[in-house]
Amino acid sequence: MNYRKILVLAPHTDDAELGCGGTIARMLEEGSEVYVAAFSTAVESLPAGMAPDTLENEFRDAMAVIGVKPEHVFVYYYPVRKFSYQRQEILEELVKLRRDIKPDLVLLPSSQDVHQDHQVIHAEGVRAFKEVSVFGYELPWNQPHSSASAVIRLERRHLERKWLALQMYRSQLALERTYFSKEFITGLASVRGIQIKTELAEAYEVVRVSL
Repeated sequence: MNYRKILVLAPHTDDAELGCGGTIARMLEEGSEVYVAAFSTAVESLPAGMAPDTLENEFRDAMAVIGVKPEHVFVYYYPVRKFSYQRQEILEELVKLRRDIKPDLVLLPSSQDVHQDHQVIHAEGVRAFKEVSVFGYELPWNQPHSSASAVIRLERRHLERKWLALQMYRSQLALERTYFSKEFITGLASVRGIQIKTELAEAYEVVRVSL
């Protein structure tokens, strides 16, 4: 892939790894600069008794495992499930990221994602990054329909890096959610790989291609 600077927009910590962790690993391996911005640390969703910075620390650890430089990681503190009340502030943060990073590819949640915070990041991301390529990553548990129209091939080592990064989310693993299981991560990548006659892949909605 010929993208030099990639910006990943994650509504919450863990969305980037779940949606496009294998692609991040591949792009880093190929020499691209990858930046990841998480807009909420979901403090309100933490189990009782956990430190407020639990998910932020887990996110930073996951980014280190996958290979994203610490200075390329951005964390914001918008309240979970309430992004719609601060759309303008979020848009302004996105515009600042655009000016500072000047990415040529942006990865964000799909337009089919029904989570309210994900919808805001998709809509404002498309507004902020009008001049660059934009792909929407899939999070199937939030999507009643798939709009995938592009597939990025992965090697086994890329998927393993994604899996290892997700292991940093001990607070989430304790909840035993299916989409954090190795069976799900591998199964989805296998299905997407079969669609293009390869072993593993991640799928994307093509929002915009700038050539």
